[in-house]
Amino acid sequence: QVHLVESGGGLVQAGDSLRLSCVASGGAFSRHSMAWFRQAPGKEREFVAGISWIGSSTIYADSVKGRFTIFRDNTKNTAYLQMNSLKPEDTAVYYCAATPILRAPTQSTRYDYWGQGTQVTVSS
Repeated sequence: QVHLVESGGGLVQAGDSLRLSCVASGGAFSRHSMAWFRQAPGKEREFVAGISWIGSSTIYADSVKGRFTIFRDNTKNTAYLQMNSLKPEDTAVYYCAATPILRAPTQSTRYDYWGQGTQVTVSS
């Protein structure tokens, strides 16, 4: 069982940056791919970024490529999402998720563990 706790959300202006953190406990963090998803009001949860077990492989949604970076520190059992050049359309609750699959899939159904979410609000 892996327990995930996100932090780092907040209210920022367009063009600002934020870094989200996801701390894992209770399981073999280095043997789980990690991902960030987000869900805006009235919309379905969508994949944002994913990273493989040791961070050698990453994948991003087209909407965040070049602006967001996912990385991890296995010594700290923590995954991060660095978000730059934020836009109002990035406003959502951001969730981290974990799966024992070697490379991070983009489908939410393939993730076994989820955090409680952290709110990111970007004003124009």
